Amino acid sequence: MATNVILPALGMSQDTGKILQWLKHEGEQVAKGELLAEIETDKATVEIEAPADGILARISAAAGDDVPVGKVIATILAPGEIASG
Repeated sequence: MATNVILPALGMSQDTGKILQWLKHEGEQVAKGELLAEIETDKATVEIEAPADGILARISAAAGDDVPVGKVIATILAPGEIASG
């Protein structure tokens, strides 16, 4: 089953975060807890971890994009799962 990577709220007043860089590329194997991206908020730079093991199937927000909190920024497919569509 696919797992969405969602931009979390990292502060009470945070509405958006900026994708500074992706540390993994589409098609790469990732492990739960492995660093995927660096995000900049108004107060800090934080790292986003993979929420599950699998293949980073899709990156939905590019480096440099300002992304609203709660938006899907990537999708991870479970090992052996095939992307649809």
